[in-house]
Amino acid sequence: MKSLTYTKLSFMMFLEFFIWGGWFVTLGAFMGNNLNASGADTAMAYSTQSWGAIVAPFIIGLIADRYFNAEKILGVLHLIGAALMYIMSQATTFDSFYPYVLGYMIAYMPTLALVNSVAFNQMNDPSKQFPLVRVFGTIGWIAAGWIISLAFKWDAIENIEQGMLSNTFTMVAIASLILGLFSFMLPKTPPSNKNEKVTISDILGLDALKLLKDRNFLVFFISSVLICIPLAFYYQNISPYLTELKVENSTAWASMGQMSEVVFMLLLPFFFKKYGFKKTILFGMLAWGIRYLLFAYGNSGDLFFMIAVGIALHGICYDFFFVSGQIYTDSKAGEKVKSAAQGLITLATYGVGMLVGFWVAGQIVDQNILTENGAHNWQSIWTFPAIFAVVVLFIFAILFKNENVEYKA
Repeated sequence: MKSLTYTKLSFMMFLEFFIWGGWFVTLGAFMGNNLNASGADTAMAYSTQSWGAIVAPFIIGLIADRYFNAEKILGVLHLIGAALMYIMSQATTFDSFYPYVLGYMIAYMPTLALVNSVAFNQMNDPSKQFPLVRVFGTIGWIAAGWIISLAFKWDAIENIEQGMLSNTFTMVAIASLILGLFSFMLPKTPPSNKNEKVTISDILGLDALKLLKDRNFLVFFISSVLICIPLAFYYQNISPYLTELKVENSTAWASMGQMSEVVFMLLLPFFFKKYGFKKTILFGMLAWGIRYLLFAYGNSGDLFFMIAVGIALHGICYDFFFVSGQIYTDSKAGEKVKSAAQGLITLATYGVGMLVGFWVAGQIVDQNILTENGAHNWQSIWTFPAIFAVVVLFIFAILFKNENVEYKA
């Protein structure tokens, strides 16, 4: 791969995740302060990610894979996103905000697959080259958090109260505009199935349903959907939680989760080879339970280290479960239904699982409001996903029979 191509792909990946990290982390705090939103309202806004994940396969399968170059669709979707982001920055009520955030996520979620398509199309050795490009996405997410917290201090407690988190949407609108225009300069990525008929079954990965006849895969599949409920609690509540505890630079603190992703991604091969698939998954589930107990009993004073450790556990929570799960799915599916199996897992987790998770999180938050000014009983809120994660852990530990799964980097 030429150095210019590598630079273009790295910049594309940086902006792709800079855009996501630039507003999604602080969305909960923005909605509570700027839009006076309830927990249920916030859940509806976050669940647009799930609706986007459900719609994304249709956009990719029916349009990107058949009619237009991936880089051109990427550009158009980000230009649409830029306009929607700017409108979102001007919203003052939930009713005026929700239609645009829904439209935005329907436009954005397909771009996650499109940037991968553009990148893979230029690589002759993806297993070695893709991580060197994808890591810039994580750097982009972290950079967005640091700009919000350290450069502009939009998430400072005083500035949040003045409504300055709306600036995050303006920042992301500018980044979306840049990526939208830059996408037309990316290497050409023509349709992969231009002359093939694509069915709804292909798009939704329904051909992979036969894998559910395998008991182990069925247990893993159900566990993957269930563990998304605790995951939704983290995404939806980490910013409001830190803000309510009056933690300064909360977005920068939250970016520790992405830093740990990089570290534990490097450690994953060691754990996978030493302990095997089942124990690695169990480590990930246990980390979910521990992190939420740390959140439940930590505070912004002398016990803040508990919150910091809980955030830093994100790498184990995500990499050890979801990345290991992708490897397991790949090994079980075989060549014929490999793509279908990964699509099915993505639809089940980021689609159905997270959709249910955000709804549950919204209900739990609204049931734990302590005062008229909106303060919450965070100990009770975080205890629920901690217990839930441990229950899923026991279900998986008891029902999943150990099997050898080869780690493929």
